[in-house]
Amino acid sequence: MLLWMRGATEAMRSLAYYAAGMIDRGRRHPEAAKRAAAQRRADLLIPVLKAWCTDLGVAVASTGIQVHGGMGYVEETGAAQYLRDARIGPIYEGTNGIQAHDLVGRKLSRDHGEAAAALVAEMREMGATLKHSSSADLVAIAKAFDHGLAALETATSYLVEAESAEAMAGSVPYLTLLGTVSAGWLMARQAVAADGRLAADAENAAFLAAKLVTARFYAEHFLALAPGYVPGVIGGSTVLGFDPSQF
Repeated sequence: MLLWMRGATEAMRSLAYYAAGMIDRGRRHPEAAKRAAAQRRADLLIPVLKAWCTDLGVAVASTGIQVHGGMGYVEETGAAQYLRDARIGPIYEGTNGIQAHDLVGRKLSRDHGEAAAALVAEMREMGATLKHSSSADLVAIAKAFDHGLAALETATSYLVEAESAEAMAGSVPYLTLLGTVSAGWLMARQAVAADGRLAADAENAAFLAAKLVTARFYAEHFLALAPGYVPGVIGGSTVLGFDPSQF
């Protein structure tokens, strides 16, 4: 449970830093074309960052209570307060369902998926690096990452061609899928960097080894779930046929 919390936290933090970097480049890069590309990337990821991270943050806080068992549920440990505080995140600043609609209805549709395709293409380069590594950890990450990328491509291709109502119905699992894979890409980048420095940096060996293990854990416990979101994206329109009076 602790490693699950650590992997989730590092993944969320990675995505936040990356999106912030894209915002900075979108404002200050000296080349106009690169400013525009960075801004498109930031626009695509902002609703993902808000919704995916706050939903996962609630899950992390809930797992923190579970770590403490029954004592985590009472006030003495303070663990329950983290969950109460985290729960407002998916509601504030545009509920997460609205963020998913913004992602699919505006960010994905306005360029017919070009910004998402550019992100996937960049991710593919990292996938090739992972596959050709001699590290067992990186090869294990590569397998889950490849499946996650394939799922993301399938879901994106479906949504850019779907009717508006059908696309909106699949927007929440798509946002989760994009967040999971994007953060997995960033975790993989960190793993590659850690693996390259591990032999020559004895002073930070423990930190670098932990990075590798955490990235592999994320791949095996988070990225591995990515293909499972595709049926929800493609089958999201099931909700359109449900009679509201049945509620």
